[in-house]
Amino acid sequence: MRPRRVFITGGASGLGRALAERYARAGCRVAIGDFDAERGAEALSALHHLGAEAVFLRCDVRHESDLEAAATELEASWGGVDLVINNAGVAAAGDIAALPLADWLWIVDINLLGVVRGCRAFVPRLRRQGGGQLVNVASMAGLVHPPLMSAYCATKAGVVALSESLRLELAADRIVVSVVCPAFFRTRLTETMRAADAGLEGLTGELVTKARRSADEVAEQVFRGVERGDFWILTHPEGRLAWMGKRLLPFRLYSWSVRLAARRMMRRPGATRR
Repeated sequence: MRPRRVFITGGASGLGRALAERYARAGCRVAIGDFDAERGAEALSALHHLGAEAVFLRCDVRHESDLEAAATELEASWGGVDLVINNAGVAAAGDIAALPLADWLWIVDINLLGVVRGCRAFVPRLRRQGGGQLVNVASMAGLVHPPLMSAYCATKAGVVALSESLRLELAADRIVVSVVCPAFFRTRLTETMRAADAGLEGLTGELVTKARRSADEVAEQVFRGVERGDFWILTHPEGRLAWMGKRLLPFRLYSWSVRLAARRMMRRPGATRR
């Protein structure tokens, strides 16, 4: 059954906004949670233009109280939600010795604990209403782990592990869990990115801005995967191929191929490390 009421963290821009608009076009009521009030107002206006019943709730996933307040507000106004998409996320890149611990704490707080907080706020309510769906947005970096991305990979792998566990834990409550693992697509992720050096920041920006797929295209695939009740929602064929290679190739051969690909990327113009 298609969800009638949807809540999306990080819903004011990027994939979150694309998902909000896709669900609005499907006739759903959409609530976007985001810490950026200006972009939230812009996204809300776009949803209203699509004819959707929609609300913007200022929500910082670093604060459990914000997510609890959002869940309480939606329970009071809409009687709850059917689908929760834990989408908010940030990026960090750098050598293990170069990326400051403060950046590790920042990315873990948002990418992993932000998803945990979203689940903790809404799961009790989904249980009380007899079921629903949780969608946690991870990344191919949660399945395939390139060098110089250890902080980002660790948080996204954590989201994958959390989602696998919750899929089993919540099955008896009729709560369906999915995890989304996209590769690079065009979004605003690099606006808040933290990097140990300018070369890595520039390379990541290039990979994002020149990606073949748009946020709208990825949102469409997520929408379809959620409708099917898929656990794994892998939006890029090249990502599926890389994950398959990791699982099937001898580890030494797989590691060599990843290091070779990383060296080739670092030789791109503008990617020189200090």
